[in-house]
Amino acid sequence: MDESFFKDRYLDHQRAGELPSPQLIEDWLEGVLQFLFPEFSAVKFSTERAFLLQYQTNDLKLFTILDSLSSRLPKSAVDIRAAFEADLPAVYDSLSEDAQAILSGDPAARDRTEVVSTYPGFYALAVHRLAHCLCRLGVPLLPRMLSEIAHQKTGIEIHPGAKIGRRFCIDHGTGIVIGETVEIGDDVKMYQGVTLGALSVSKDMARTKRHPTIRDRVVIYAGATILGGDTVIGEDSIIGGNTWIVKSIGPNSRVYYRVPEKKQ
Repeated sequence: MDESFFKDRYLDHQRAGELPSPQLIEDWLEGVLQFLFPEFSAVKFSTERAFLLQYQTNDLKLFTILDSLSSRLPKSAVDIRAAFEADLPAVYDSLSEDAQAILSGDPAARDRTEVVSTYPGFYALAVHRLAHCLCRLGVPLLPRMLSEIAHQKTGIEIHPGAKIGRRFCIDHGTGIVIGETVEIGDDVKMYQGVTLGALSVSKDMARTKRHPTIRDRVVIYAGATILGGDTVIGEDSIIGGNTWIVKSIGPNSRVYYRVPEKKQ
């Protein structure tokens, strides 16, 4: 091997010293999901103390991850970890509502345990709500790494910056893409293959509202594509499958694809 090429790669590794371990991140994510929902845990705890020790061990992993990013954090790793822990009850409440929304919205779902333990939409939402919390706290890189874990496991891509309201129901889910500046209201239901994206991918628009807003109680069926930062889907609207939308629509609208009639 060329000596200069080898040396350059070594120097790359030295410069990457502040990157958190991907394996440690995945281990921590698995641990926090197990803490929140027993359906994710293979361990049955015999005492509350054992449960506490497991939590503290996993919490130390979060501190280690944050500490590896310390020069890029807006506050100390200790402060951010404390703020994240303070937000965990609210994250749990939101996820509990999500699980109930999926259970209520899918006739095939038998109970909450089935939803939590087997539904990819719930897993993707669980990871997103954790990642979004860290994103709001100003943590770099880690939220994107978390969202990519969910993406790889479920085929659902949700940018951690996206704002998602209460009782969000993802049915099936594979192929869903939700962009960074998307805003989704409460009681929204979304099927597989939906894209909430940007009309332009120009780099100079990176800090602008590039993705659509979905108001409360909207249903978006499979394969729909909704694009643009100025695009707003009004309350109680239904978006049919395989539609393409780049302009706002008002409340209580029905949008669907109509096959053109053949000329005689």
